[in-house]
Amino acid sequence: MRPTVTELRLSAFAAHRAAVFPLGPVTLFAGPSGSGKSQALAAYQALAGLGCGSPLDDVFPDPVARVPETAVPDADGRRGFRIGCTVDGPVGPVRLDLAVQAEPELRVVGERLSQDGQILLSTALCDPRRRSVQAGWFTGGAVGVTRAPLPDDRLGTALLPLRVAGSTAGQRRVLAAAEQVVVALRSVFPCDPRPERMRGPVTPGEGRLRGDCANLADVLRRTRHECGTRHALLAAAARTGCAGPVAALDVRVCEGEPGGGDGAFGAFQAARTGLVTGLLDRGPGRPATELGRLAAGELRFLALALVLLTGPGVLAVDPAAELLSARQALTVLADDLDRGLDRRQSAELLRLALLSGARGHIRLVGAVGEDTAGTARDLPGVSVVDLSP
Repeated sequence: MRPTVTELRLSAFAAHRAAVFPLGPVTLFAGPSGSGKSQALAAYQALAGLGCGSPLDDVFPDPVARVPETAVPDADGRRGFRIGCTVDGPVGPVRLDLAVQAEPELRVVGERLSQDGQILLSTALCDPRRRSVQAGWFTGGAVGVTRAPLPDDRLGTALLPLRVAGSTAGQRRVLAAAEQVVVALRSVFPCDPRPERMRGPVTPGEGRLRGDCANLADVLRRTRHECGTRHALLAAAARTGCAGPVAALDVRVCEGEPGGGDGAFGAFQAARTGLVTGLLDRGPGRPATELGRLAAGELRFLALALVLLTGPGVLAVDPAAELLSARQALTVLADDLDRGLDRRQSAELLRLALLSGARGHIRLVGAVGEDTAGTARDLPGVSVVDLSP
């Protein structure tokens, strides 16, 4: 079993109170504007960032916006929010719950890692004057619990592999649970294709797709040579999601430099930098179409289809080194997934998501409009979370 987040809990986060969301291989959040779709994905992305070791202020640049509007400060003016998740995997379901203080200063005030009712790690803010929390983790044997301070701006679970020796059965259980959670949280790819950044030529690099998909042409160059099967699947998807005939996806060295430039200087720049642009091959006797000429919805469709058909080796993510990549499942987070797409394009993306989800190596959590949600409700294997009042 690959470690995966199977439940997201927003005990008190923005507009959500006591909310529990099961997550399957393909999960779509639906509801009217202001219902909390983006907030749910933001909570998931924040947990992923903390699992990667990022500090709180990087993960929550505007923490006060995540505090429920009805939250009343205590006598010391403190307000905050609570989020959590369940991660299933080889050791079974493991729960992670986190309490964060947003005012008057951002800090972790409590964290709990548990399994089958057994608390494996708990932290608490004992002295507000210190920038640390008091942590205790299960040891077993004569000691029972080991206590030590941990930083109040990091996820304690992500620090446990550096602090626990694993010399007792209890410690090994703690390590196994913590590593399962960290592997699942690190295996996340937030994706928001930006068509305005995808139109121009790009400099060839390592061929790993960024979250904004601005280097799409470079990744197509790589997949064409290294991932023939997946590249062919992407071309087949393009026949559904792009207007006009599509024989293949191709790239070519372009003339000029990014954002403009022509003539002799532009040719010199192209030769010096090796800029490439993506193309839709329209078939014999037809001129190819550069990506820059495609509609915004077509570009978003191509980028999202590529994400769903590839994996960590092609996407710009840093998967955990504790497990082989074949034993990890990557979760794609896509807020406003169907922005600029028509029903045909949205339905094709859902088909690709189900195809990848069935293989177990790609999962999708997205926020969509009602048209896409209506289509998804009729598809076996897609879970639609309805946030309508």
